[in-house]
Amino acid sequence: MHLRFDTTLTPIGTAFAIMSDAGLHTLDFLPHGTEVSPNFGPNGTRLTHDPDPLREVFTQLDEYFEGDRTRFTVPLDLSGYEGFIRTALEEMCEIPYGETVSYGELAVLAGAPGAARAAGSACARTPISVVIPAHRVVRSDGSLGEYGGRPEVKRFLLDLESEVAANLSVVPRV
Repeated sequence: MHLRFDTTLTPIGTAFAIMSDAGLHTLDFLPHGTEVSPNFGPNGTRLTHDPDPLREVFTQLDEYFEGDRTRFTVPLDLSGYEGFIRTALEEMCEIPYGETVSYGELAVLAGAPGAARAAGSACARTPISVVIPAHRVVRSDGSLGEYGGRPEVKRFLLDLESEVAANLSVVPRV
C-alpha cells in the first residue's frame, strides 16, 4: 500500500492527512504548533510527503470551515475496519449536517440496538476526523462527551455547523 501525507493549518489545529490508493485513510487534527515529520504510518508502512493527492481533501476542509460545505465527497479508505465499527463509521457519515444523534441512536443505526458503548468506541476510533463526523454523536442527555480529549474542538465544530445550518434555513421574507 502506497501512503502519501501532507498537513495544513485549520481553525482546530494542524490537519495531518494520509491518502492511500483507495482514498483518505487518516485525518487527524493536532494542536497548533505541533511539528509533524512522520516516516512511518499504519502498520509500519513508509509515508511519502506528497501534497498533490491531498489537495482536494484540504480544499473541502477549507470550504467546511468557511461554512460553504456541508458534506464531504472525497473517497474514504476504511479497509482496516470491519463489522460493527465499520458500519458505525459509515452510519456517522449519514448524520445530517448541523444535527446530532446519541451513542445509543448510532448503535441502532449501525444495527446493534443496546450497543451504545460500542458506538462510543467507534467514535473514539474514528480514523478520519471531521470528514467522518464523530463530533455529531453526543451522550443521551445531550452533553458532548469526549472528543479525543479535546471537547472544546467538538463544541467548536457543533457550533459552526449549528450557525451555518441556521443560516441555510433562513427563508427571505417577501
